[in-house]
Amino acid sequence: MGEMTIQWYPGHMTKTRRMMEADLKLVDAVCELVDARIPMASRNPDIDAICGNKPRLIILNRIDMADPQMTKAWTDYFRSKGMEVVCTDCKSRKGINSFVPAVRRLLAEKLQRYAAKGQLGRPLKLMIVGIPNVGKSTFINQIAGRKGAKAENRPGVTRGKQWVTVDQGLLLLDTPGILWPKFEDPQVGLKIAYTGAVKDDVYDMEELACSLMEHLWKIYPDALRQRYQIEASPEAKGWELLELAAARRGFLLARGELNTERMARVLLEEYRSTKLGRFSLEQPPKEGAHDDRADD
Repeated sequence: MGEMTIQWYPGHMTKTRRMMEADLKLVDAVCELVDARIPMASRNPDIDAICGNKPRLIILNRIDMADPQMTKAWTDYFRSKGMEVVCTDCKSRKGINSFVPAVRRLLAEKLQRYAAKGQLGRPLKLMIVGIPNVGKSTFINQIAGRKGAKAENRPGVTRGKQWVTVDQGLLLLDTPGILWPKFEDPQVGLKIAYTGAVKDDVYDMEELACSLMEHLWKIYPDALRQRYQIEASPEAKGWELLELAAARRGFLLARGELNTERMARVLLEEYRSTKLGRFSLEQPPKEGAHDDRADD
């Protein structure tokens, strides 16, 4: 698999972490955006430690691309950890209107204290965090109703503190630092690459498609059977499945060999555009499991 070790990660992360720890003192709660299809892989592994005991809100974004049952399971999981959860799809604005009520539920005690002190107009302040390409800029623009705000995707672009005003007594602080997922875990890198959040030239496309095919065959075999008219044993390897699908589609090279590269591109495109279906690639850890990262 393509190597995804980011050499400068530790030093860069230390700087981001210091900035976040300083900014945490300014906010009432932390709002973390994750991809609903891969809620664990799309988190920064240190985020819980960084946030300490600040109230937390998880935004499960891109729910239109995820398996609805799994999204419900993840919502229950994060709520069981004492977090508030909002499910959104920023492209269609789905769930955006439930954000402010969720913040008010999360910080109800603080609002009561403000009211008791006669500070009714005092705004709540939230820090928004998330790894690159998880939809943070779009989310902030939707919440604040600013269509024209520029989304910055270049890792390492730091800006001054950006407070974004939301109507109902709510200020959002966009974190200037860049949080990274746990790239040392190859599974995490793969899951993020499947979703298209990593440039496709980082991985070999056929290898990426093979591992996605194998993963889907384990958890959503019927979708692959239907879409690509393939049949194989439950233990089939990704390359076998990719070859079967290429044969069924009639993807051949001039010499009669199977064009698995074309099939790989089709698979990734159809997965990312949900033509294949709405799939979640992670399920919540079973209760009592010692590890906090999700199972495959």
